[in-house]
Amino acid sequence: MKYQTHMLDNGLRIIHYPYLSEISYCGFAVNTGTRDEMPDEEGMAHFVEHMLFKGTKRRKSLHIANRMENVGGEINAYTTKEETFVYSIFPEEYLPRAVDLLSDMVFHSTFDQIQIEREQGVVLDEINSYLDTPADLIYDDFENLLFSGHDLGHYILGNPQSLKTFDTQRLKNFVERQYNPALMVFFSFGKSPFSKVVKQVEKHLAGIPANGILSKKREIPTDSSIRKERVAKGIMQAHVMMGRKTYDMYHPDRYALYLLNNILGGNGMNSRLNVALREKNGLVYNVESSVSFYTDTGVFALYFACDPRHMERCVQLVENELQRLKETRLTPGQLATAKKQLKGQMMISAENHENVALDMAKNFLHYHEYRSPEETLKIIDSVTSVQLQQVATEVFDLSMLSQLCYV
Repeated sequence: MKYQTHMLDNGLRIIHYPYLSEISYCGFAVNTGTRDEMPDEEGMAHFVEHMLFKGTKRRKSLHIANRMENVGGEINAYTTKEETFVYSIFPEEYLPRAVDLLSDMVFHSTFDQIQIEREQGVVLDEINSYLDTPADLIYDDFENLLFSGHDLGHYILGNPQSLKTFDTQRLKNFVERQYNPALMVFFSFGKSPFSKVVKQVEKHLAGIPANGILSKKREIPTDSSIRKERVAKGIMQAHVMMGRKTYDMYHPDRYALYLLNNILGGNGMNSRLNVALREKNGLVYNVESSVSFYTDTGVFALYFACDPRHMERCVQLVENELQRLKETRLTPGQLATAKKQLKGQMMISAENHENVALDMAKNFLHYHEYRSPEETLKIIDSVTSVQLQQVATEVFDLSMLSQLCYV
C-alpha cells in the first residue's frame, strides 16, 4: 500500500505507512544531530536525547518509563551526526497513548538540574565503555580524522569536559534552537487508519508554534587532506581503518557505491575482503567495509583487526582488492550474482518492521518522499558493470585514502 502524508500549519510533516499488523511504530525524526552543536556543546544532541526520558511538565521519569512498558510496548531513542530519533513500539490499540507520551517528551521536557547531574554520570560511564572498545571507537576516531576541524569530526557522545558544563538553561537553549516542528517528521507504521494518526498528532502538536529561531547553519566540509595516523594503544591486536570522503546522500552514484561496497566488504562471508584476508590467508577474524551518506558528504571506510606482525600484509591485500575492482570489470554473471545477493539482504532486512519504519522516517526527513524497498531494488537492478568500474576508479584511488591504525 502507498504511504500517506500530511503537514500541520507549524510545518511538522506526518508520514504513515499502512501495514496489517497488531504491532505499530510511531515517533519523531528530528533533523538535528552532533554536527548541529556549537563548539562548546559537544555531546549536547545525544545528552538531550537522554534527558527527554527524565521528566516533563506532566510526568516524572518513572512515569515515562512505565507508560508504554505497562501495556507491553517500549520507547527508544538514538542520536546520529545529523538526526535524532525518538519512537515507540506498541500494540496498535495504544496509538493515542504513544503519541501523547512522545509529544510530551519531545516538546515539554523540563531538563531538571538534579536529573542532569545524575545522567551526566550515566553518559560518562557510556563514554568510558566506548573508549574501552577499540573495534567500535576506531570508526568514530577515523571520521574525526577525516573531518578534522569540522562539525562532523567529533564524538556523538561528546567528551567529559563539555558534558560537565551542561545545565538546564543550556539544554533548553539547544532544544529551542534545534527542535523546530518544521525540521521534524512524525512517522507511523501500522494498521491504524491514517485519519486516526493525523487526529492524534493534531490533538497534541497542532498548538506547538513554529520556531522562529534559526537552527545552526551546516557548513559543507571542504578540506580534502589525506591523513595517516598511528596511535599507540597497548592492545593485543592492530586495528586498522582506511577510507576517504565520498558521495553525499543525494548523489546519483550512491546506489552503485552501495552495491560495490557490498561486493568488497559487505555482510556476506563471500565478500572479496573476507575471502582474501580470512578464507585464503587466515590473517583476520573480521574485515568489513562500509559507506555512510550525509546530507553534503559521505564516508567510504574499511576496517580489519589482526596480529600486529601481519598488518602491512593485510594492508597490501586490501589494496590488491581495491585495484582489482578498478581494473577488472565484473562479468555479467558476477554482476547478476552481486545484485541477487544485495537484493536478498535487503528483502530480509525489510522483514524487520522497526528498521523499515525508521528508514521511512529518515527518507522522508531528507528526501520529502519514501522510496519503498521494492523501488530501491529496481534501482539496484539498473546499475551496470561499467558504472561500477567508474565508481571504483573514482572512490578506490589509493592515493586518496586516509588511514588510522591502533597498535
